[in-house]
Amino acid sequence: MIRALLVLMTSAAPLAAEVPFLALPLDCTLGETCFIEDYVDADPGPGTKDYTCGIKSRDAHRGTDIVLASHAAMEAGINVLAAADGLVEAVRDGVPDRAYSAEVAKDVQGQECGNAVRIGHENGLQTLYCHMKQGSVAVKPGDIVATGTPLGQVGMSGKSNIPHVHISVLKDGQVIDPFAPEAGQCGTDQPQLWETPIAYEPTGFITAGFSDNVPSFDDVRSGAARRAVITRTQPLVLYAYFHDAQRGDILTITATGPDGQAFEHSELLKDPHRAMFRASGKRAPNTGWSKGDYRGIATLTRKGRLIGWRHADVTVE
Repeated sequence: MIRALLVLMTSAAPLAAEVPFLALPLDCTLGETCFIEDYVDADPGPGTKDYTCGIKSRDAHRGTDIVLASHAAMEAGINVLAAADGLVEAVRDGVPDRAYSAEVAKDVQGQECGNAVRIGHENGLQTLYCHMKQGSVAVKPGDIVATGTPLGQVGMSGKSNIPHVHISVLKDGQVIDPFAPEAGQCGTDQPQLWETPIAYEPTGFITAGFSDNVPSFDDVRSGAARRAVITRTQPLVLYAYFHDAQRGDILTITATGPDGQAFEHSELLKDPHRAMFRASGKRAPNTGWSKGDYRGIATLTRKGRLIGWRHADVTVE
């Protein structure tokens, strides 16, 4: 029933001025327990730009991604909320929560939105909520919901590799950017559809990955540095590639494995560049790393406020 939802998500379109009507569609606090990672792609061609002409989007990205502070938060259960009063038009549940990869792409073809809910609103707009946790969808078609009604919980279903909700705003089958509904210009001084205006944050991660040495910037940018598997005797290194950090931001890099924490490193960024990377790691212990799966987390904070995080996984064999 909800398969057709993705067909609606065509190019972004301008919208005549509307009264702001959207509440945050997640039971979280921006900068504390969640953050915005990606915005609508405002470039109609193969390029990418967000509504400020910045780079916090992905090619053909048709919504706003609000990410939880951790996988543990997802497991604990965080509600996805109706952003406005409306009528539930379509739902889907039953798509597994798992990290998207080339191996699972075929399984989610046509279900990239994952477990989802679409709501129609009196102003003629629709909101679409994607990637909810399997088995959590709490509404059905025909239900009338008020702003803040729980629709389900944040998950990682469909084309997703981080716990988040993707919300799209639609008008006559076209995507509307809630941060710039009138489109056609760049900047943060535009009217928004959010009841409480949300400040733009230019800083974000591009990628993170494990390697078996401290990589070069070229190898980080090209992806050549990434390792999916290392041996027990090789160094374990986590790198983070990010952009638009500010002086005084704190980057924290940690890695955990079968025996607990493998290493942790925190760094105060004193002179950040537009795009930069940092790497930290550890040589293998004399007895070698324990075999198994390791997860790395890179986090950026600013005066105690969460700016973003990115994770990576590697297997020691």
